[in-house]
Amino acid sequence: MTARDRPARLSDEQLGQLRARVRDVPGWPEPGVTFKDITPLLADPQMFALAVTGLAAAGQDGDGNTRVDSVAGVEARGFILGAPVAHLLGVGFVPVRKHGKLPGETHAATYALEYGEARLELHRDGIAPGSRVLLVDDVLATGGTLAAAADLVAQGGGRVVAAALLIELEALTGRRRVPGLEVLSLLRA
Repeated sequence: MTARDRPARLSDEQLGQLRARVRDVPGWPEPGVTFKDITPLLADPQMFALAVTGLAAAGQDGDGNTRVDSVAGVEARGFILGAPVAHLLGVGFVPVRKHGKLPGETHAATYALEYGEARLELHRDGIAPGSRVLLVDDVLATGGTLAAAADLVAQGGGRVVAAALLIELEALTGRRRVPGLEVLSLLRA
């Protein structure tokens, strides 16, 4: 494990505490898929705060200074995690939403999921040209969502500095879809 693959501020004990609050739900949303339910983690204020702190580390440099201009969170659980990460870093939050959920003009990207296809959108004025952006989401699976979100940031003229994920499903090799992108995953399954 390299330094870029490990959260800077969480101990093995803390990571174990987070892991213990993620529940596997086999066969949901369809047979063959095991859903990672983070609601027990979110319901525990200490664990929620710990997860936010760990994810925010991806938006900080080695001295703890904020190195991003905004946080983009992917609907829906990326909103839950990304907004407090943005607050902790002292930057704005930009929602990356499912098709048809944003008013006004948007950039769009279509991608394949492990169990279907989806489309994400970002307001055309959501990312200032030249902005440094931290992407936040709950799970890295096949990498389609993350790649689409990174594409949207680029369409808006921004640059993704890093991505911070609560859980990475390593067997699905999602990192391959975002070569060269710094990816921090708090938990690996």
